Amino acid sequence: MTKKILFLTLALASLAAGLFAETTSALIDSTMKTCKAQALGMLKSLEPNPGKMPRTFEKGKLALSGVNWWCSGFFPGTLWYLYEYDGDPILKDAAVRYTEMLNPLLKGKTDHDIGFQFYCSYGNGYRISKNESYKKILIAAAEKLCTRFDEKIGCIRSWDSDNNGKWQYPVIIDNMMNLELLEFAAKNSEDSVFARVAKSHADKTMQNHFRPDNSSVHVVSYDKKTGKPHLTQTWQGLSDSSAWARGQAWGLYGYTMMYRETLDESYLRQAEKIARFIIGHKNLPEDKIPYWDFDAEGGEKTLRDASAGAIMASAFIELSTLTKDASLAAECRKTAETQIRTLASPKYLAQVGENGNFFLKHSVGAIPFKSEVDVPLTYADYYFLEAMLRWKNLNK
Repeated sequence: MTKKILFLTLALASLAAGLFAETTSALIDSTMKTCKAQALGMLKSLEPNPGKMPRTFEKGKLALSGVNWWCSGFFPGTLWYLYEYDGDPILKDAAVRYTEMLNPLLKGKTDHDIGFQFYCSYGNGYRISKNESYKKILIAAAEKLCTRFDEKIGCIRSWDSDNNGKWQYPVIIDNMMNLELLEFAAKNSEDSVFARVAKSHADKTMQNHFRPDNSSVHVVSYDKKTGKPHLTQTWQGLSDSSAWARGQAWGLYGYTMMYRETLDESYLRQAEKIARFIIGHKNLPEDKIPYWDFDAEGGEKTLRDASAGAIMASAFIELSTLTKDASLAAECRKTAETQIRTLASPKYLAQVGENGNFFLKHSVGAIPFKSEVDVPLTYADYYFLEAMLRWKNLNK
């Protein structure tokens, strides 16, 4: 009798999980329609501003940027993702147009974010369209990124600023995301430098950015003479000892990606450690959208960061397919699904025509500098789409 009850319980649980997944799939389909309508609205809003990209929407006004802004690759990438899902030629034409707006960056001064700028745009464009000219552009962008690598330090420099003399050679956790461009170049050229630089940067970051509890600092400044860290900070977080939410998301995504590209087990172990830190944190809300910093007070008045939630969701889905720990894989999938469902709810997902035509509300740029606080952000939309597409592919 006990065995029968246990069997029925497990069967019902399995059925409920299947129905929940089916409901999530339908929710994603309807959400994608909303996102497409918003993207088409954004394209119309941008018509009077040639050469500009959407940045955010604050105080009732659409804030734009030039192609030099670090986020300039996200809107073209968003258009590619929508085209991949929908197949609408209008979306493809717009994706090509906005992607190719970035090409002049190769002729000017760039920084570490050339990885974000080119891989999210040209990278998705090449993957989807197989345009061979895009491959050459991506390799050229990777070459520019490698010029920021210092052999003694073993890392790609992030900002050029010295923060009033406090930094000598700053490296931020965000920079893990730019290594995907190098991994692409390594696999699509005969130059071994790309893989070597990516590995060195990932190894040094793993060594110097993470605390014993597997949370990450934001900035490590290296001494130019010794090549060793002389200062660590959490520049955009609550304090230097806190776990800034988006920083944890960059690390989770970055090491998951590096394992996928290299099959180096050390990167998988690092991604798993970060995942367990996030999933098991006492301050992660039930709906799994993190407060802007894991060490923030929490509660209704503490701001969430939808962008961090979207990045995490995308990374959790991929990690669930790579980890050999079945229990962790299940937790990653469960957390990501909850994050997607939360972001697709009216609390976060804007109605068509609202929110300056951005998809998601309630992201946070940098609270310490009162910059982009509780607003939509272009990279939140990009990773939200990526997470939904990954979830759909995982559950076909």
